[in-house]
Amino acid sequence: MRALQIIIGLGAAAAALVFAEAASARGGDHHDPAPQNDNPPTIATSLPESLAQPAAARDALAARGFEFGLKYIGETFSDVSGGLRRGTIYDGKLRVSLDADLDKAFGFTGLVFHANASQLHGRGIDQFYTGALMPVSNIEATPTTRLFEAWFEQSVAEGASIRLGQMGADQEFMTRASAKIFVNNSFGWPALAIADLPAGGAAFPLSNLGARAKWETERFAILAAVFDGDPAGPQGAFESPDPQRRNADGVRFRLKDAPFVIGEGQWKYAVDDLPGVAKIGGWRHFGVFADERFGADGLSLADPASAGVPLRRRGNFGVYALVDQQIFRSDEGGAGAFARAEAAPNDRNLVNFYADAGVSFRGAPARPDDLFGVAVGYARVSNGARGLDRDTAAFGNQFAPIRSGEALVEATYIASLVPGWTLQPDLQYIRRPGGNIADPRDPNGVRSLRSAFVVGLRTLIRY
Repeated sequence: MRALQIIIGLGAAAAALVFAEAASARGGDHHDPAPQNDNPPTIATSLPESLAQPAAARDALAARGFEFGLKYIGETFSDVSGGLRRGTIYDGKLRVSLDADLDKAFGFTGLVFHANASQLHGRGIDQFYTGALMPVSNIEATPTTRLFEAWFEQSVAEGASIRLGQMGADQEFMTRASAKIFVNNSFGWPALAIADLPAGGAAFPLSNLGARAKWETERFAILAAVFDGDPAGPQGAFESPDPQRRNADGVRFRLKDAPFVIGEGQWKYAVDDLPGVAKIGGWRHFGVFADERFGADGLSLADPASAGVPLRRRGNFGVYALVDQQIFRSDEGGAGAFARAEAAPNDRNLVNFYADAGVSFRGAPARPDDLFGVAVGYARVSNGARGLDRDTAAFGNQFAPIRSGEALVEATYIASLVPGWTLQPDLQYIRRPGGNIADPRDPNGVRSLRSAFVVGLRTLIRY
């Protein structure tokens, strides 16, 4: 097992370092609002010939089966009111990746390879300013240079494929095309999974070794995957409590943790010739989880008589459903709407229910490539965590806040400056950050965090 781990891990890492980002349908990027099955424009077409020459070399390699490119996302956000405190941050992500058609390149029928790595820099607004359960930015991460994905995919029959390697579950599961324009991370990988799974699950910026099988027809698709269940592994005696620091470069390649399994069924349909997709799925983690309220001695963890050791719960699971529907289409653009809900047990999870919905538009007068969207999200704090808060109030500060849930509204606009370069102003209102947690600046511990208003500006450049 250890030998297999080293072979898979080192081979994938080496390939990721040799090649740079593909604009291919095989390896998606849910931080890029461009449709995954399109070949999005790059800024190379707007540059002087001397700067565009590498793009010409890329086209030559594409003819041989290797598609690569480069992408940068930079953003600044300001918490202008509420949250932990007011302030401004800048963070960014430089992403390189490769999609290789190994059939075209070497004659391996039906075999493709994908890898991507990112250089992450700056500081995140949630940790220092908002304190939100639903992360303001989907690129916020601990500064580092890390491998994210490196996998092989083999077609085994018409519409069927198997994928092996280091993968992010967020790239294929629970996704909606209409939600890709939004910046808040929960409109991609939902807040429930972020809060409840070890290290937030196999989702950006962390991924894990796994295997995925997929069968797809014109109208239906079934996906199932198994991953190592902890992308960073348990915290050692002298290790950081931050899982992103424990697996800082993305090459830990763990295979010895309890597995995480996820499956999804998809139904593609049309309403008045407008396409839509409905998805239903679920996941199970086979590890051990701490009870949110009770200790191993049967007492509340807030009880001074408790030993303070949480009751251990075996396994965890969640179920979800979503719909993504185009609602309007014209020569100048169109619009899509989405909705999603996910639920998990109350006793071993911080968040037991999550839901979101939104609408996005493509095309504006004289600006056919611009995008606009509005979305809302809600993360409910579980009964177990609420019960612990009530116990804490009963045994100590009777006026301490009781957590309930966090709500979010995001409005965003993506302006296309030139092909391959966009500018995106973004507004987010976060009601009850952290689900109504106490304000750490209040010495009496009775005041909740005020609702936060965040303004931001993001730029995306594809080369």
